[in-house]
Amino acid sequence: MSRDVCIHTWLCSYYLEPERRWVPGRLSLTSRSLRFLTDGTGEALVSLPLSSIMEIRKEGLRFIFSSITVLETGHVKHWFSSLQPSRNAVFSILEHFWRELLLSQPRAAMDALPKTRGQELVGLMARSQRRLEDTARVLHHQGQQLDSVMTGLDKMESDLDVADRLLTELESPAWWPFSSKLWKTVPEAKPREGNSVTSCKPSGREGIVIRIPAIISQGTASQFRPGVLVILVSGLEIYDSSSSLLHRFEREDVDDIKVHSPYEISIHHRLIGKPDVTYQVMSARMPEAIPVLEVQFNKKMELLEDALGFGNAGTSSAAERGHLVQQTASGLMGHIDHLAPPTGVQEDRLLQLQTRQPVFSEGDAQELTQILRKMKGLALDTEAELERQDESLDGVAAAVDRATLTIDKHNWRMKRLT
Repeated sequence: MSRDVCIHTWLCSYYLEPERRWVPGRLSLTSRSLRFLTDGTGEALVSLPLSSIMEIRKEGLRFIFSSITVLETGHVKHWFSSLQPSRNAVFSILEHFWRELLLSQPRAAMDALPKTRGQELVGLMARSQRRLEDTARVLHHQGQQLDSVMTGLDKMESDLDVADRLLTELESPAWWPFSSKLWKTVPEAKPREGNSVTSCKPSGREGIVIRIPAIISQGTASQFRPGVLVILVSGLEIYDSSSSLLHRFEREDVDDIKVHSPYEISIHHRLIGKPDVTYQVMSARMPEAIPVLEVQFNKKMELLEDALGFGNAGTSSAAERGHLVQQTASGLMGHIDHLAPPTGVQEDRLLQLQTRQPVFSEGDAQELTQILRKMKGLALDTEAELERQDESLDGVAAAVDRATLTIDKHNWRMKRLT
């Protein structure tokens, strides 16, 4: 059902073995195949599925320099040279998508089998359940952040109480007999302060929403290298192949995320007086990460023209899910309409059609029932968490108002002392 999406295209030359010459053209990597088209005529000299590739290597002989060889089933080897922007960049991308396809071949084989309407609907609801689980996970971590904010506000109120006692001591005359007792209350706040600081420590590796292998480049496209993209509740982290942190984007640091294709995005952080920080990220599993990024950075996501086929690439955006729901529902309703007035020969044909290809089997119905129950439970938990967070936000607003008034009062008292 989904079309073959073009992931990347490079200028290169292909060795045409029967004629023993190099042919200039373009090497294109799609979600399913690898193709080479000649310049001018546009003839396809190579068009092979990624699943038929046995090996991808970097090779070089006396008369062939800086080349990539692709060995397909049947031990047919293809040579590509003069790769732009560089051989290493092209090799990293080709190897990543080929290896990810090998790892997902059992699932891809199951997806390639013909599906009934019931199986399509179950798959649709399963994807919706995963998106709901991701949203609930993000909401849960946001609730934890609100709890940390409340803890910090409690510490602030404790500190303001200490400041009030100190100001009262400073405002009291030297002959006031109870002034020494006020100082004794100051150390009492120290244990409470220590507890608050401990509870406000960052959660470290907690808050990971999704982690995917990727090809990373900073600035130029010639520096693509293997790495990992980690989406956190508080931001994004980019690692290299040795698990060393390359860069961390705090949530407020991300200015925009451009979706170039279902498999490629770029993350931008603009700085004043310094070079902007830009990372390009490509991954075969990017369709799983983009819906999560839409939840995290909804207003900062920009879908470019080349990414308009995102819905056809197997993703589950809101618009595509709605369109697929309408298609599935209309198909089911159309089948029900045909079932309504069956008489005579039409009834016999319809019963034969139902016998050959059931639209909705009992197994599909049971699986759909389980998914709907889980989604109902997630929805109820999400509603309860939202209500709790609304109450926490009200408490935060009230605590901030109290702290603001107290700070203004303390500032006025300190000005009187100077």
